[in-house]
Amino acid sequence: MFQSIIGIGETVLDIVFKENQPQAAVPGGSTFNAMISLGRTAGRQNKDLKLLMITQIGDDAVADIVTDFAARNGLAPEGIRRVPGQSNVSMAMLDEQNNAHYEFFRNPTPQLFQVPDVAVRPGDVVLFGSFFAINPETAPQTKAFVKAAREKGAIVYYDINFRKGSAMSLEALRASIEENMALSDIVRGSDEDIEALYGSADAAKVYTEHIAPLCPNFICTRGARETTVFSPGVQVSFPVEKVEKVVTTIGAGDNFNAGTVYGLVTKGFDKARVQHLDAASWSQLVPVALKFSAEVCASLFNYVGEDFLEKI
Repeated sequence: MFQSIIGIGETVLDIVFKENQPQAAVPGGSTFNAMISLGRTAGRQNKDLKLLMITQIGDDAVADIVTDFAARNGLAPEGIRRVPGQSNVSMAMLDEQNNAHYEFFRNPTPQLFQVPDVAVRPGDVVLFGSFFAINPETAPQTKAFVKAAREKGAIVYYDINFRKGSAMSLEALRASIEENMALSDIVRGSDEDIEALYGSADAAKVYTEHIAPLCPNFICTRGARETTVFSPGVQVSFPVEKVEKVVTTIGAGDNFNAGTVYGLVTKGFDKARVQHLDAASWSQLVPVALKFSAEVCASLFNYVGEDFLEKI
């Protein structure tokens, strides 16, 4: 049934610092992290499953690192567009609790983001989100692609992943995010996301008043606290996997997304079933997503390990 998993978003090189010293340099980006984890899991289980990352990078050494890494982890090459200029780099500064705070270094004169001609078929899964999906430079192209994919019968998964600090007004940001919600079959957001957007971390209230009219399914993650999911008439909470030693929380949410998509693919969820998720369905999706998330919290890397399939 599933032919392709398609991610669309930014790709960067993450340089991780702890106590002002670099610890690792790894390809990253919210959707890219999820796609690498899917390449190491769903892609290895099903060689007929195509994994495609739609992104745009420069023509420098960073781009060489990213494209080589993507290929080695099973991502098809045709979604990655290289253009003249520098690729984006981020510095991830870990605090005492190993939570990351970012500084981004982007090409000041980027070429206009263009989506390559990608075939989308009914039942494919499309993953998008983060600032890339609301950035005025990339949002119009992203939304157009997602809208077309939805019309062709793809399952659309949206990660809000909202952070304050944008030059856009809160009203404009909220409007753009809600437009993305309306294009989606499943929306994930953290308690911090919804509090920043709606002034409340009460997930049930925010779902009822703001998300349910746009998208039927909502996942609210709360870091180390329980994750709660909502569908019409359904509210279920799941305990978070305990991590003995948290190395970094970078990629935790991205890999929760990967785990949910992995569940959709491996458990045979189709578009119709996703429109009517019940408690039993959520129980097939969320626990495995939490395993993906816990895995990356125990390492410096943004994605599950090469041996992760043996653990699930």
